[in-house]
Amino acid sequence: METQTPTPRPRRDRTHYLYLAVIVAVLAGIAVGLAAPDVAKELKPIGTGFVNLIKMMIAPVIFCTIVLGVGSIRQAAKVGRVGGLALGYFLIMSTAALAIGLVVGNIIHPGAGLHLDAASAAAGQKAVGDTSESGLADFVLGIIPNSLLSALTDGEVLETLLVALLVGFAVQGMGRRGEPVLRAITVIQRLVFKILAMIMWLAPIGAFGAIAAVVGETGVDALKSLAQIMIAFYITCAIFVFVVLGALLWLFTRLNLFSLLKYLGREFLLILSTSSSESALPRLIAKMEHLGVSKPVVGITVPTGYSFNLDGTAIYLTMASLFIAEALDQPLNIGEQISLLVFMVIASKGAAGITGAGLATLAGGLQSHRPELVDGVGLIVGIDRFMSEARALTNFAGNAVATVLVGTWTNEIDREQVRAVLAGERPFDEATMLDDAEESGDAESRPEEPEPAVKA
Repeated sequence: METQTPTPRPRRDRTHYLYLAVIVAVLAGIAVGLAAPDVAKELKPIGTGFVNLIKMMIAPVIFCTIVLGVGSIRQAAKVGRVGGLALGYFLIMSTAALAIGLVVGNIIHPGAGLHLDAASAAAGQKAVGDTSESGLADFVLGIIPNSLLSALTDGEVLETLLVALLVGFAVQGMGRRGEPVLRAITVIQRLVFKILAMIMWLAPIGAFGAIAAVVGETGVDALKSLAQIMIAFYITCAIFVFVVLGALLWLFTRLNLFSLLKYLGREFLLILSTSSSESALPRLIAKMEHLGVSKPVVGITVPTGYSFNLDGTAIYLTMASLFIAEALDQPLNIGEQISLLVFMVIASKGAAGITGAGLATLAGGLQSHRPELVDGVGLIVGIDRFMSEARALTNFAGNAVATVLVGTWTNEIDREQVRAVLAGERPFDEATMLDDAEESGDAESRPEEPEPAVKA
């Protein structure tokens, strides 16, 4: 008599409890911030520490992903085509976001009737700090790291992107002799994702500290007079995501935006609790590959988008500038608006996803173009953290949609995999953040062997 080996039971997805814990932690943080603001302020290092742990993993994730994506393809022209298409798309969408923010801002005139007091002026000057003017040359030179390895230790996204592309092309040019390098980096990538999965178990603690601190510092009353700019900004971001991005996604791919957003639900929750889209960058890379977009497209589009596809930041800079000018009774004319905001969008490259970067870019832009408006930055210091959530969510949604679109336009997407994933038939492996085929190494190249039968 023969009996078959019992089928192993599938592993339970315990990360479901992790993200429920994040929701509870956020609510608890709000409660502590309102009930004991002084205590809540002291919890800020907890949230900062968690975000720093995530940022620690950004450089190795980007490096491994891009090197594997570029190095594994034999035609350099494909990389150039994907990168050029992505950059062109990012430029068009940033301009569209800028235009939408300008239109809404000029319709509602945010900040009209408000007056800047001495305390807000002091806060504005403090927010500016030692912000200095920087031009295109400084931006380009800033992409070049001090050494080949310093890009991985300094945590600069654009520097890491440059080094990874150079290494990827070098491995590609080595041909078969470069295959050992690719195998080694594949192992390193698995190690990096494993470390990241371990860090994610600290998400509830980090979310609790971050939310408690911001509520303790700001309070409820301080938000009342600024409700108009907050609500208007949220509505503008929603219009951009659900109308503009949703229409583009359906027009070119026939995919429903809500299905894609549902698939990325845990990443949105993580961003909401940390106010940083950068905290979800590694997971976006892994999920886009699982969705069916090819490694080269994901490896080039996602990291580049985090530096150049700043839809939410463009809307924020637009409306915040108009808000400050109206509040100080020094409104900007159309020419000044376009000149100032184009400069700030350029200056913000490479700062996407970093909490507070939008405020620093706003202050720096005003300092270089309209110094008399810099004091007005203090008006939004208190709510910048709350606006940064919508900013980060919009940037993240824009990058996710961009990856699917670029994959579609370059025919580097598996439509059957997309359908199965969005339908829930092929769930994402939260434990390893890698597909089973990747986890099993060369399993794809070997035929499946039947399980041995046990004779009784």
